Amino acid sequence: MKIDFAGKKAIVCGGSRGIGKAIAMGFAACGGDVSICARDPKTLEETRAEIAKLGHKAHAASADLAKGDAVRGYIRDAVTTLGGCDLLVNNASAFGSSDDDAGWNSNFAVDMMSIVHATQEALPALKKSQGSVVNISSISALHPAARQPPYGALKAAVIHYTITQAAMYAKDRIRVNCIAPGSIEFPGGVWDRRKTDNPALYNGTLASIPFGRMGYPEEIANVALFLASPLASWVTGQAIAVAGAQGL
Repeated sequence: MKIDFAGKKAIVCGGSRGIGKAIAMGFAACGGDVSICARDPKTLEETRAEIAKLGHKAHAASADLAKGDAVRGYIRDAVTTLGGCDLLVNNASAFGSSDDDAGWNSNFAVDMMSIVHATQEALPALKKSQGSVVNISSISALHPAARQPPYGALKAAVIHYTITQAAMYAKDRIRVNCIAPGSIEFPGGVWDRRKTDNPALYNGTLASIPFGRMGYPEEIANVALFLASPLASWVTGQAIAVAGAQGL
C-alpha cells in the first residue's frame, strides 16, 4: 500500500538536516506540505528549497527551540502558513553530555520542554485534523548513558511523556508515538564528526552494532512516515527502537 500525504500538513521541529530533514523530505515526496524550523537560517533555506522542488508548499523559519515563546511562535506561524497541521514531529536535541547545570538545563529545555511547548501550541490544529505526533527519543533512553547522563535521562522522559500524551489525546483521535534511533550517521552530524575528532569512540560504537554499520536518517524517516500514515491508524503510545540491533 502506498503512503499518500496529498493535502496533508507536517511541521518538523529540528528539520533542517539529518533525521528531521529526511522526515520532511519524505513527507513532501509523499505529496504533503511541510514546515521546518531550526536555528541556522542558511541550512534552513537550503533544505526548504529542496523540499519546494518536490512541488509542494515548503515553509521554514529560524527558531531557538530552547525558548518556549520562540517554539510557540513558530508553531503558530507554521499552522497559519500551511493552513493546518496533520503531523507534528519533535526532533530537536541539545545533545547535552556534561553532568552539570549547563548540560542538564540545555537538554531539559530542548529535548523535553520544546516537545511540551510545540505540542500544546499545535493541539487545536491536531484536534481539528485528528492528526499525529512523532517524538524522537534515542536508544540512550533504554540503557545507561555514562557519556551523556542528561541526554539519556531526558530521552527516557520523552518516551514516558509520549505514552502520557497518547493517553491524554486518544479521546481526540490524536495518535502520539516515539522513535528511539540508534547511532545515525550523516554529513556534518555527530557521528560524522566523531570519525575525525574521536575515532576510538566512533570505531568502538560501530563495532557494537550487529548490522555492522551506522544507520541512515532515511531509515528513521521511513518509520516516522509509517506512524503518521493511515497504515498505523491503531498505533499510539508506542516507542519503537530503530537501531540495527544496537544495544541488544
